[in-house]
Amino acid sequence: MDWSAATGWWIVAGVLVAAELATGTFYLLMLAVGAAAAALAAHGGMAFSGQLVVASIIGGGAVAAWHLKRSRQPAAPPATENRDVNLDIGERVTVARWNTDGSATVAYRGATWQARWHGQGAPAPGEHVIRAVEGNRLLLDRA
Repeated sequence: MDWSAATGWWIVAGVLVAAELATGTFYLLMLAVGAAAAALAAHGGMAFSGQLVVASIIGGGAVAAWHLKRSRQPAAPPATENRDVNLDIGERVTVARWNTDGSATVAYRGATWQARWHGQGAPAPGEHVIRAVEGNRLLLDRA
């Protein structure tokens, strides 16, 4: 069975897509786009050296463009403060009494939680917002 250069490029593209699915590295998908472009160039009758140039330019350009796009986005907050990671962040709780060390015990989601003041100034009883979660301790700020 004779394989054409286009078949080889399609296999490379498929392997790169499978590796991306296994690892979650989006850059591999950009390289797969370059391999697919080289396969199309092979279908068009381009010489192998031209196919390599097409794969390099398209794949490398896509990787560079994706890297530039990601570097311009703001950094995600740490996991302890990221609502995408912890859905408790942004929820409201009521604090009946603060201890002198800035800690409190609050009822939240049907359980008793330890809480710590995370805001500016002195804590006061009332409604507060969960700003972060450290282990099993809620970090609270004014609502």
